[in-house]
Amino acid sequence: MSQMHALSDDQVGQELRKMTAFIKQEATEKAREIEIKANEEFNIEKGKLVQQEKDAIDNNYAKKFKQATMSQQITRSKVANQIRLKVLGARQELLDDIFEAAEQKLGSVAKDRKRYEGVLKGLILEGFYIMNEPDLQIRARKADYDLVKKAIESASKEYKEAVGKNTVAEIDEENPLPEGSAGGVSIVGGDGKIDINNTLEERLNLLRESALPAMRDALFGQNPNRKFFD
Repeated sequence: MSQMHALSDDQVGQELRKMTAFIKQEATEKAREIEIKANEEFNIEKGKLVQQEKDAIDNNYAKKFKQATMSQQITRSKVANQIRLKVLGARQELLDDIFEAAEQKLGSVAKDRKRYEGVLKGLILEGFYIMNEPDLQIRARKADYDLVKKAIESASKEYKEAVGKNTVAEIDEENPLPEGSAGGVSIVGGDGKIDINNTLEERLNLLRESALPAMRDALFGQNPNRKFFD
């Protein structure tokens, strides 16, 4: 049997110091590992929180930017529409002024008696072609009766030469046109059931409807948004 030797106090102390140093070293390394891991987890969580806040700020900004953009578009659309309506209103006012000026000048047509007789003939002849009847009544201003009789005679002659038919037209003296009217005639046929209004006022109204698109183009140019043309 080998002989067991007891450790001296110094040896025991040395062993204890070695063990203490080892345990302390292990504890220090373990603590360092824990600290490193904790720092890593902290940085990861901090990065997540920062990214979440950044995303929230970005989303909030994007939302506000979208709202601002929509609000700007709505405002721009309202302003553009208001301007468009003002332009259309100004254009319509100009057209109304033009026709109002034309209406005021209608009374001057009858002042040139020779020219006015030709106008009456054309209005009456147009009625002859539309009615295509042998007997017609012509309504006119009393002041125009002499010119209307001459116009009827000329129109009847031209009508017969064109279509080979006679048309007897007489002035309806019981129903004259108002003296305050600008002139022209009204042709009545169909036993009084059909009335062609060929007064100067009515012809101006027809011109307003038929010539308005061309006038708009002439004054303001063609509408770029218009896709179809007659």
